[in-house]
Amino acid sequence: MMMLPVTLVLAAAAGLINLWLGLRLVRGRMGGVSIGDGGKPEMLAGMRAHANFAEYAPLVVILTALIELARGPSLLLWTLTAIFVVARLLHPLGMARPAPNPLRAAGALGTWIVTAVLAIWGLTIAYQANAAPPSHGPAIETVAPRG
Repeated sequence: MMMLPVTLVLAAAAGLINLWLGLRLVRGRMGGVSIGDGGKPEMLAGMRAHANFAEYAPLVVILTALIELARGPSLLLWTLTAIFVVARLLHPLGMARPAPNPLRAAGALGTWIVTAVLAIWGLTIAYQANAAPPSHGPAIETVAPRG
């Protein structure tokens, strides 16, 4: 059985954050805004925070899983996961406050840095796999006939 502990923790955290972001919108929905933002800035900010999360989280989870499959869990991968989770909590907290807000900026910057590092790491792994020299000798052992 293959375990991807870093990816599993990240996906679980992303699931909880996604629920939190959705639940933050429930008050507005129960208050009569069934579709869209109803012209309410707090609904628009909440919707954008939720959508922004949905734009970045899947890609980061996929990159994390592929890197973990290729290289295994590592301190760097755990660190990037932690930074991403914190960034994705800061961003919506910052969007709920007047702009400019350093929480929103820190969340966006943290997300971009983690995404860039994972993307470059993934490209490096792919390049190294393609740049590896071919194995020596045939893949199937041959035996000379006797006699």
